[in-house]
Amino acid sequence: MTRGPQTFLKWAVLNAEEDYPNADLSEETFHAILTVGNTALAELWTRKLTDWDFAKDPRWAEATSARTEARRQRVYERLGFGSDVRKALDITAPIDKEPGSDVITDRFIPWYTQERASQNAFYWPKYRELLERDGWKPAAIAHLDEATHSVVERLSDPEQEAIRQAKGLVVGYVQSGKTANFTGVAAKAIDAGYRLVIVLGGMYNLLRAQTQRRLDKELIGQENILRGADPADPDTLIGIDYIGDDDEWDNFISFGARPSALGHFDIERLTTRDKDYKSLQQGISALDFEKRIRTARLYDPRNLHHAAARIVIVKKNATVLTKLVKDLKQVQPLLGELPALIIDDESDQASVNTIDPNRVTDSEKKRRSAINGLVSQLLALLPRAQYVGYTATPFANVFIDPGDSNDIFPNDFLISLRRPEGYMGVQDFHDLNSVISREDRTVANSQELAHVRSIYDSNNDLLQEALEAFLLTGAMKLYRISQGCSDKPFRHHTMLVHESVSQADHTELALRISMLWHEAAPLSHVSLDRLHALYDSDFGPVSEARANGLPVPTSFEELRPHISRARQLINKGGNPVVVVNGDKDSDYTREELDFDRTPNVWKILVGGTKLSRGFTVEGLTITYYRRKTKQADTLMQMGRWFGFRPGYHDLVRLYIGRKESFGRGKTIDLYKAFEAICRDEEDFRSELRRYADKTIDGRPLVTPSQIPPLVSQHLPWLKPTSRNKMFNAELLEIRSPGQPIELLTYPLSADATARNTERWQPVLASLSTTPVACGLVADSATPLARTFQAATTVVPHADLLAVLSHLEWEGKNRFTPHLRYLSQLDGQLAKVDDWLVITPHLTERFQISASVLGHGPLPLHRRSRQDDKVAFGRISRDVHRTYAQQLIDAAYVASPTPTGILSVGRHRGVVLLYPVVEAETDIEVRSVAATGTADPSRVIMAFTLISPRSAIDSKRELVRFSTKDPSRRDAVIVDAL
Repeated sequence: MTRGPQTFLKWAVLNAEEDYPNADLSEETFHAILTVGNTALAELWTRKLTDWDFAKDPRWAEATSARTEARRQRVYERLGFGSDVRKALDITAPIDKEPGSDVITDRFIPWYTQERASQNAFYWPKYRELLERDGWKPAAIAHLDEATHSVVERLSDPEQEAIRQAKGLVVGYVQSGKTANFTGVAAKAIDAGYRLVIVLGGMYNLLRAQTQRRLDKELIGQENILRGADPADPDTLIGIDYIGDDDEWDNFISFGARPSALGHFDIERLTTRDKDYKSLQQGISALDFEKRIRTARLYDPRNLHHAAARIVIVKKNATVLTKLVKDLKQVQPLLGELPALIIDDESDQASVNTIDPNRVTDSEKKRRSAINGLVSQLLALLPRAQYVGYTATPFANVFIDPGDSNDIFPNDFLISLRRPEGYMGVQDFHDLNSVISREDRTVANSQELAHVRSIYDSNNDLLQEALEAFLLTGAMKLYRISQGCSDKPFRHHTMLVHESVSQADHTELALRISMLWHEAAPLSHVSLDRLHALYDSDFGPVSEARANGLPVPTSFEELRPHISRARQLINKGGNPVVVVNGDKDSDYTREELDFDRTPNVWKILVGGTKLSRGFTVEGLTITYYRRKTKQADTLMQMGRWFGFRPGYHDLVRLYIGRKESFGRGKTIDLYKAFEAICRDEEDFRSELRRYADKTIDGRPLVTPSQIPPLVSQHLPWLKPTSRNKMFNAELLEIRSPGQPIELLTYPLSADATARNTERWQPVLASLSTTPVACGLVADSATPLARTFQAATTVVPHADLLAVLSHLEWEGKNRFTPHLRYLSQLDGQLAKVDDWLVITPHLTERFQISASVLGHGPLPLHRRSRQDDKVAFGRISRDVHRTYAQQLIDAAYVASPTPTGILSVGRHRGVVLLYPVVEAETDIEVRSVAATGTADPSRVIMAFTLISPRSAIDSKRELVRFSTKDPSRRDAVIVDAL
């Protein structure tokens, strides 16, 4: 049924008549087999139904949309199944309705149709088969297929005569499977006709070698690897880098014969696992693309689909890239015919030009930083080359000047990948949107309590406890293996210690760790007592609540027999600690850090930059992190504790500095810094999602060049990226129907605060004196129904706008783009009649109230500014914001007419209003309220606004931009945030 679902019974009878002439093919039998749990049958049907669910506009679907109930029912109709089988298959293979990738794109010419994609498909189907063999779920493969298709269809048609370079950016999550995506893109691009693939595999040999092996295993395959002598080194057989030296060689893709012998085409490697690119001794021979039709161009289909493809995987090193550029120049006449693909892994690192064009002389205008200049040369040499950058931290890339045609700004597309199932990211360590009050949180409902251990005191840095946690979690993994769990997820077991970028610090820290490790004599009473206490207070309760069916010891005594074996594995080779820094592979032995070839790496890794970019630390369970930086993207990349943790999600722990010295007399909270980055990242992704795939009269609502102003910044001192990478346009207006608007930088001046408070006087005067109960409805996103008391009122739109338009702000007024939108909701853009104002009360034991400007008493909310002493972290509480959002969303769906104080219709917005006292403790708040009347200069009237979801003209743009320099309207102007 490769062409789509067909009448199943006819197909079954036809296939059974010779070998199984008496088979019972009734629907009742089929239903019975499905419902008794036939795993093989369930997997086959799940895979096939998922394919049909995801199929993009197939002829048989009759205009039903992918991944909908209508599409599934159409499939069942084509198969001819009755209701019982349909119900059983719905349970066996439920429709995957998780959102796919978000695409911001410029217009492009569609060419990569499903028919075109299947014409010469060879490497993509083989890669897909490998993923199935490796245990990928059908939905995960289908999402990968969909995402990679979105990339390839936006590249230029490799068969077309016209020359066009497309440049794009794919945004994933840190350690979330970006390599799988670009492997899939490479496979599909090669099948489609791209004949030179250059992968820029990070800046270090570690990452380049890891990337080379991954592509060798999953794309290039055994028969292409074993192809005789290396032209650059005739005495060396290509393939010797794996045979007899890699435990997984048998798991590499195998085609059964050289692809060219099977009627397809080969892939030739110009780099190997252990050897980066070297100047070709034969020069042109390795890059000589043979043509079947000499008089035709290479991109002619008659030549293209018979020529072997070349893959070169190089690190971003000036010396290496210069060699590649030099060799390509030797065959320059051919390059104008050569469809090429440049994949830039970690594209925000080194690839971005850091020379500010506004700060150099006219004669230096074309000067670029080293790697950026070499990438630009590659694009100039290869006019048919397409550039696709990959990163989890895109801010440096989107701040590139889109007006510079020689640079790598993703003018053609930006794709934000979905968060994959099973991925453990920032959200798994922070309670970002929890509606559960802090006092009610437990290890069962709080990510922070389950996984994060805070370091407040340098004299009590918890390093010894972290080492004991590493030993204990190793024993837990061995226990699970003994209880029948597969040992595959537990092959490697690692701990990462990251305090500094200094190599001298690494050496000193490694020595200290070794001393602490060896001082704890194995199985001594003191050591066992500490482990026992740590298990009872931490790992036992957390695993009991979060193991999700995985085996958990009933007591420490049941775990104890595995502790000695765990320590032996960690001590293997004599030293439990491996220092990972420098730029030389000789710094580590194979046994210490080669996750691919070594059966078990159970080590404590001490390192810095080399382990903070791209390189996957397998089996990472315990992280001890105290390194500081002022760049959000750099900090996020250091989050090596993000990734997939199958079988040991509950064992992951992060020991992180909460009060780290940062300049003279200053400290920073690294946990809060990561939380701020998470909010920056999620805000950015939600903005992309908001504008993705939306058009006005056939043109995109937002193009990639308009992305930079969508980058937010929750901590002023923590910049999105380094200052010499930040280029952006001026944002004039943000239209945000149904989206929260919350400002965090209120005035520091007491006089300005008092003036702002007085401007809210008309609203405060109308607030109800009797609190009303606000009830949060339980749903899939907020499983707990909760209530809170609040003072309320309804304010006409014009009156609220009069208040908002006169407020004063600290620093750059970031409210202006929102105010421009709100001012048009009087009927110009859309119509908002009035606003429901909610001033939430606290629970009785935390309630501190006072009169404000003679009104009230009103609840005073305690908030503290961030480390920069300018911005608050967040004003509104999650439970209040969720309640307000539910009111707005329900009004849009049901369109009720407001009948009560808490009723919201399609033309009413919601305001959460908080009288905030800037204080660290309740005692300070009580001092403000001591007289019963709060000083208006001490009370910040903070607010969150949510306009109705209908408050927008669907034909109007949601964001408006301008350039600060009218003479450079197509360029992005430097404006450091």
